[in-house]
Amino acid sequence: MDTVKIRISVRNIVEFILRSGDIDSRAAGVDPAEAMQAGTRLHKKIQKSMGHEYRAEVPLSSVSEYEREGTTFELTVEGRADGIFTDDGMTVIDEIKCVMRDLSFIEEPVKEHRAQAMCYAYMVLCDEPDAERIGIRLTYCQIESEDKKYFEETFEREELTEFFEKLCDEYIKWEENRYRWVLLRNETIKGLEFPFSYREGQKKLVTDVYKSILRKKRLFIEAPTGVGKTMSTVFPAVKGLGSGLAEKIFYNTSKTTVGGVAKEAFRILSENGAKLKVLNITAKDKICVLEKPECNPKACPRAKGHFDRVNDAVFDLITNEEGISRELITQYAEKHNVCPFEMSLDVSLWVDAIICDYNYVFDPNVRLKRFFANEDGQRYFLLADEAHNLVERAREMYSASLSKPEVLEIKRIVKGLDAKYVKDTDDKLIKQLDSLNKKLLALSRECDGTTVLSDLGEVVFSLMHLLTALDKFLRRHRDFPGRDEILDFYFEVRHFSNMYDIADDKFEIVADFEDGKDFRVRVMCMDPSTVLDSCLASFSAAVFFSATLLPVTYYKEQLGGRADDYAVYAPSPFPAENRLVMIGRDVSTKYTRRTDEEYSRIAGYIEAFVNARAGNYLVFFPSYKMLETVGEKLADRVPGLLLQTPGMNEEEREDFLLKFSEDEEIHTGLCVLGGIFGEGIDLTEDRLIGAVIVGTGLPQVCDDRELYKNYFDSRGVNGFDYSYLYTGMNKVQQAAGRVIRTMSDRGAILLLDERFLQNAYLRLFPREWSGHRAVDAESMREELERFWKEK
Repeated sequence: MDTVKIRISVRNIVEFILRSGDIDSRAAGVDPAEAMQAGTRLHKKIQKSMGHEYRAEVPLSSVSEYEREGTTFELTVEGRADGIFTDDGMTVIDEIKCVMRDLSFIEEPVKEHRAQAMCYAYMVLCDEPDAERIGIRLTYCQIESEDKKYFEETFEREELTEFFEKLCDEYIKWEENRYRWVLLRNETIKGLEFPFSYREGQKKLVTDVYKSILRKKRLFIEAPTGVGKTMSTVFPAVKGLGSGLAEKIFYNTSKTTVGGVAKEAFRILSENGAKLKVLNITAKDKICVLEKPECNPKACPRAKGHFDRVNDAVFDLITNEEGISRELITQYAEKHNVCPFEMSLDVSLWVDAIICDYNYVFDPNVRLKRFFANEDGQRYFLLADEAHNLVERAREMYSASLSKPEVLEIKRIVKGLDAKYVKDTDDKLIKQLDSLNKKLLALSRECDGTTVLSDLGEVVFSLMHLLTALDKFLRRHRDFPGRDEILDFYFEVRHFSNMYDIADDKFEIVADFEDGKDFRVRVMCMDPSTVLDSCLASFSAAVFFSATLLPVTYYKEQLGGRADDYAVYAPSPFPAENRLVMIGRDVSTKYTRRTDEEYSRIAGYIEAFVNARAGNYLVFFPSYKMLETVGEKLADRVPGLLLQTPGMNEEEREDFLLKFSEDEEIHTGLCVLGGIFGEGIDLTEDRLIGAVIVGTGLPQVCDDRELYKNYFDSRGVNGFDYSYLYTGMNKVQQAAGRVIRTMSDRGAILLLDERFLQNAYLRLFPREWSGHRAVDAESMREELERFWKEK
């Protein structure tokens, strides 16, 4: 008979099985890491004050065996009792909880806290066969004031035995279901073969990924379009999952369209015999049953009692379904009257692969703490698609800003509330807002323009006091005018404080005037490598891949790569003769050259390019202004002219792309470089036969870019490359990559800027552009005539 050993902490089993109540985002809630750090000191202080007979941090455990269909499940529940002491001859379990909230709000012990103490009491009774009764004490201590509040109970042995056995019985069904599923999954993966004929270089790529997984490395892949990089990473990761090298695969994306490609790859493997539960996490605002998400029992009927019902909903789904689509989540959420978004996060615990945005893995405010908080081992694989986007995204995630006008606006809202909201504790909030405002005012007088600071001095202490005051205020008042603004401000201040706490030499502390008038202080993440490396600690292996990961040394450095990690280039499988790359050698988009004459020359190039052969084309510009100016010159000169407009909604974007699917008509779409049509769209075969990239894609010179440039210059690398060049060329390559998507595609690419002929740019060209040609308007026509005739 097989024996399956399972270990779980008292806290985890209690919080999972016994959770109950409403979803209510109206409470600010203290950052768990912040509360833990502040509480640990006080926790120890309380234990030391209890005297010599008080035993602190007592390790306890209980082992139970369950026989299910020929398998023995050995469940070990373990933890540490905060304290054990004797009172009038009876043993008492002390469970200490240090809290930020006012103790007057705690009228009874939290259900889960009480249950933890009951579990420890049961374990102690197991070692004391002569005892029939035991006591528990819940000690709540307010972190700031150190005031205490106690709740005491006495239990009989029989009552605790029944409670503990019921708790374990309920939990073991989840583990048995997981065990049976993993056995089935691994058996089906064992015989799984790559579902397609290998393209050139693809087999090596699959092998490289699997070796990295086996060796627990981070792999960086530059893989041109058409290599089949999605399946080349998903397949070996699934094989590694089936071999027991990890428990779960995280497939990270930056766009919904990319997630769809990953979902399709997993579906194909399932059709080829692999049993896989795959979840695509849908953003809250897209799956919410309300028009606008309001996560509280007053606004949403599903939020009320959600945690009383959600475990039944999740178990129902995972025991009856395999492919876990958005539609299934919605269906089961409706059946059990729970929040579909929160339910999907709980379902994620029981699936084999999770497809999700970067922020669920890396963003300090959004990341899935159920997987990554207090991680005790490397149990997951990470596949990060379109990894070139992660550098900028990580910088944003780990940067924070706080402006003086924001502080004044929150003060105005608080002071404007009715008397019923403003109590003694709220006066303290106004004082703390005043204090912070004065300190920011003093700091602003010392700053001349953009100033890099060594630290924020007394501003930090004001922020700490303000956070406490905001937390108390938001806990006291659940509904009042302006609450959303104050809650948002609370999270901004908390994020700012957290980022300031972790800021090291990879960050800059900056003070400046937004739009030249509004004073603000910022914590700017300049180099995200350290924070990303910390996030990657939960993963045994990580694969970063993109069609545009050049130069790979830069991305390896910025994305947390280590010296012994690998970087590989997957050669393009496309025949070289199917792609024509040209550079306009007598045109420029430099600001000093942006004249009407230059715009006319650009328009002339575009007209000749798209009229050389009938078909669909995309033209990418560095700005909307240039797009509109050149677009006016192209009116009636090119077929089916379409212009991207600022702020296009999802329906408008889909309509724009749909025009390129119509067989009867041909179109020329004018778009912004680096925008929504610059990457992540597939216009295969004759849906797109050419692209023009106007300009080098360099970001506009601004204070932030100059800060990045100066930061890297000061560290001995080329700051211009890190701040401008690599970002610009990535946009160019992404836009050009829209042209050739499948093996049968044939297309032309025109780069309109003479700077592309400089070595700084040429060295960043992908290998498959090696046959590029420098042209003027006349020689371009000749090249195009030859190219299209060859077809």
